[in-house]
Formats: sequence, structure tokens, C-alpha cells
Amino acid sequence: MKALINARIYDFEKYIENGYVVYSDKIVEVGKMADFKETQYDTLDCEGAILMPSLVCGHTHIYSTFARGLKLPLDPHNFQEILDQLWWKIDREIDNEITFASGIVSGIDHLKNGVTTIFDHHASGSEISGSLDSLKHAIVDTIGMRGVFAFETSDRFDVSMAIEENMRFIAENNTEFTSGLFGMHASLSLSDETLKEVKLSIENKPIHIHVAESVMDEDDSVSKHGMRVMERLNKFGLLSPDSIYVHGIYLNDLELDLIKKTGGVVCLNVASNMNNGVGLPNFQKLKEKGIPVIIGNDGLNPSMTNEYMTLLYASHLESESLMGFSLADLAMIIDDTYIYTSKRLGVKLGRLLPGYAADMIVIPYTPPTPMDVTNALGHLFYGLFSAFKPRHVYVAGRPLVFDYQVDNNLQKAYISSLIQAKRLWRKLVDKEDNS
Repeated sequence: MKALINARIYDFEKYIENGYVVYSDKIVEVGKMADFKETQYDTLDCEGAILMPSLVCGHTHIYSTFARGLKLPLDPHNFQEILDQLWWKIDREIDNEITFASGIVSGIDHLKNGVTTIFDHHASGSEISGSLDSLKHAIVDTIGMRGVFAFETSDRFDVSMAIEENMRFIAENNTEFTSGLFGMHASLSLSDETLKEVKLSIENKPIHIHVAESVMDEDDSVSKHGMRVMERLNKFGLLSPDSIYVHGIYLNDLELDLIKKTGGVVCLNVASNMNNGVGLPNFQKLKEKGIPVIIGNDGLNPSMTNEYMTLLYASHLESESLMGFSLADLAMIIDDTYIYTSKRLGVKLGRLLPGYAADMIVIPYTPPTPMDVTNALGHLFYGLFSAFKPRHVYVAGRPLVFDYQVDNNLQKAYISSLIQAKRLWRKLVDKEDNS
């Protein structure tokens, strides 16, 4: 048994000024230092640092890690052209070696930002079969994080292979560390025939899909099929409980009512929305409808605290009011993300309480003003989130980051992943030269 002592304990619900946590793979005991009983625990003195639950990314694209610094001809005038000129060029060249290497880099980058659980939405045109295993091998087996994986079924790929990869992975993986969702790209890249085939295969399994990220997704659905995106998915019986609908910027009241009725969640990725210039989601409308809202990063940046800040600031700007989105709203989204993740993995995450997983982060902070349960999130938001680098990061009680570093073998794997990044870039450049 181990213990973290002399910590400012905060889990978005309770605050202990000077406390301790006893843990193995799960948290065993939490209390004030005045009540701590010296035993044979292996202790680490947090020296007044904040001890809090590690973070969750509700939607990302791990393969996008290898787009960092990439230069391709790029002159998009709408969202579809962003896909055509960049992301669809990249993902069609990805094979399982590249997938694994991107998983190592993305996983370690997330880990150093305090993120220990990832929901990934994968695409790899060169090699579909085994691609989700490659991600799991990197994120879960090699690094030691938790991950929920899905392959982006799309008419751009071999649909039967994409369906098979999703179904096989879901069937073979159901642990506290990994599970699967059925992945689909978006309505605009899925024909009626594909949706029929998907429904026949998945029955009522939850899906992970982009919806209404751009107005083009809705326009495409209305012009080609005479109905909006969520109506179309509902027509084919694909709105299953616990499905993730990503972005949701242009969903109308009817579509939101369908999500609420069928028990789905909406995942916001506001920094990516701003970067792509596609618009901003209406969180208050989602809140009014009683739809659980989770948060991801869409592969743009491994820092979830950056996403938290962007969401709040963008919401204030959009509403032209400080009251358009509050820290309480942010806490609700973070909590809903933990609740949803706990359900998908069958493990309690997001609180520092007995019985919860010992997924924790220790981050140094000296409060310059009084800190208590009423303002602790404000301290984090305005004092730490902009430069959020935990000193120690634990998953199931294991220190995966210690004194800001991962172990030497992981660091070597991170560095060697450059080989696969270079190989991907060469493939892309060769395609451009031959086009």
C-alpha cells in the first residue's frame, strides 16, 4: 500500500487543505493529515502540491499527431476542402506501424498534460485490419493509459473491413483499461447503403460519430436525403444509448430531442471548431435539453486544460456575457466526462474517494490568495490551466510520469517514432509530386 501525503486535495467537488490519500490500484482512504496514521506505507510527500484526479479526453484523433509541422499545399475555402486538402490525404496513407508510433507520441504528450484516458476516433486507409489493436498496444499495453477506440467507417475506405475492425475490437476488449465504440466518420461521407450495412452489423451498440461539425454536414444531408443529420441516423436505427455525437454545432431542437430521447452524449471540441472556422456549439441549449456534455480536443492539442479555457472564453465572447458560461458549467462538463468514461470502462474515475481508480495527478501550486472548496476551481483555471504540467501522473496507482518524466524506455520509443513520421511524410510528398 502507498500514500501521498501533505497534499491540497481537490476533485472538483471537495477540497482538503492538507490531506492524504492511501491507495493501491484503487483509492483506499482519504483524509486530513491530522488523522493520518503512520504505518508501513510507502509515502510520497506532495509538499503542498495539488492532488487531483487525472483528466479524460472525450474525443481525439491520435494519428493527427504526425501532422505537426507538415507542409502540404493548402488553400481551403470551406470545411470540406480542409478535409480534402489535409486530413483525407494524411489518413489514407497511414498503416499500422505509423498508427502505433503516433499512439506512442500522442499518448505520452497527453500523459504529460495530466490526461490518462483517451477516446480515439481512428482512420487509416493503408491498413484497417489490426489498426485499433495497434492503438491499444501503444496507449494501453506500452504506456499504461486507458483508451476507448473506434475506427472511422466511411465510404472513403473499404466499408466491410471498417465494420469488421470495429466489431472485432469491441468483442475482444472490455476491461477497465480499454473498450471499443463503433466508429463512423460523418453523415456526409456515409451512403444509405453503408448505414444499412452498419445497422445490420452493430444492432444497438453505441456509435462514435461527427455530427453537424460544419453547416455543410447538415446541408449535404438535407440536399441528398431530405432530412437533417440526426434524423437520418435515426431513420437507420443508429441512435443507440451512450453514443458520442461529436461537435454538434448546427443541431436543431428536433435533433437535440432525438439525442436526449435515445440517451446519447455530445462531445465539444471548441478549439478545433475555432481553428477550422466552422462555428461554436450552443452549450446552454444542450444544458436546457438535459443532454450530457463531455469534452475532447479533436486531436488539435494534447492539453485538456487548454480546451477548458478555450470553451469558457469562446462562450463568453459568443454570448457577449460573463454569464454565458460559468466555472460551474465547466465543472458539470468535466464531471459528465468522468461519468460517461466510468460507464464505458466499468471503473470509477474522477473522484478522490475510496473505491475509485487511483488515476491521479500531483501538480505544484502555491496559492497567492486564500483557497477553499468555494474557489478551488477558480485557482486552477486562472492560476494553473494555462501552464498545466503535473509533476507526477498515476494510472491505477502506477506512476507513469514521475518528476515530469516518463521512463527511459518510453522516452526512447517516443524519439524513435520520428522514423514513422518521416515515412508518412515521404509518402505524402511522393503523392503530391506525382499528382
